[in-house]
Amino acid sequence: MKSLKMGAAIALSLAMAGTVGAQEKVLNLYSARHYQTDEALYANFTKQTGIKINRIEAGENELLERIKNEGANSPADVFLTVDAARLAKADDLNLFATINSKVLDSRIPAHMKTKDWYAFSTRARVIVYNKSTVAPADIQTYEDVANAKLKGKVCVRSGSHPYNLSLGAALLEHVGEKKTEDWAKGLVANFARDPKGGDTDQIRAVAAGECGVTIANSYYLARLMRSEKPEDKKVMESVGVVWPNQKTTGAHVNISGGGVLKNAPNKEAAVKFLEYLASDQAQVYFADGNNEWPVVLNVKINNPALEALGKFKADTLNVGALAKNQAAVQKIYDRAGWK
Repeated sequence: MKSLKMGAAIALSLAMAGTVGAQEKVLNLYSARHYQTDEALYANFTKQTGIKINRIEAGENELLERIKNEGANSPADVFLTVDAARLAKADDLNLFATINSKVLDSRIPAHMKTKDWYAFSTRARVIVYNKSTVAPADIQTYEDVANAKLKGKVCVRSGSHPYNLSLGAALLEHVGEKKTEDWAKGLVANFARDPKGGDTDQIRAVAAGECGVTIANSYYLARLMRSEKPEDKKVMESVGVVWPNQKTTGAHVNISGGGVLKNAPNKEAAVKFLEYLASDQAQVYFADGNNEWPVVLNVKINNPALEALGKFKADTLNVGALAKNQAAVQKIYDRAGWK
């Protein structure tokens, strides 16, 4: 991963790329996606278009701070990241340009875009349970995980993490503030331990019996399912998966996405890049390479782990609603003691 501490040389090269972009056909990409499989995704874009990608990868907060500080002179054309919460932060900073693209308008479903940014892949937040200690009938909804019968059996990552904030944002939209706060308080009361680690750590803790239930992003499960490591195979033998809320709103779905930046020096290349991300070929890279689902309908994929997870009803709440509720949900979690 390239860090933001790349020094003046790279900053200068990006600035020069922005200045002479028309001749050199370049795209300056600031990305908070850190997946090795994206290398093929970007290489294919260059092969198809002849547009070279200059890429800086770092955490989304670092990148947003950099774009903000660079101001009108920023060489950045496109910002990519994961989770609606993080895209909302960029939107709040007024960093995105509104673009017109018939390709994006026709291919990206209405609930998977706002006026300034687009989703290109999705991941679902599923319930993972220990087969020996928890009955799947008891955890059919997110609300069930807050039921007192699971006291001492729940482990989750931090309540301040965008994945959990977005889940809470969806609940807030569907059931209102009081029920969302009651849910958060019930969840905290059921903790087996204080929140720590990432989603994969929670899944391993469930398999080890440290807790009985967690909520995790689907692509972490798919990674474990595709792993050849004996320890990962053992984890998957011990856990089961429930698609939540299948009789009501559907499983909460979050996204990976991005937009064209307001001060982009290579706007035409930036729009072409986003349109490429919505192509069938790029959508397959997201699915087969990083275990995410395409946002474009009817794209054929070949990922045995995603196929094994099966079909499910997904929540069709607009990603903009997930974005707007972030601050309110953080306050709810703070009051509930979910740190």
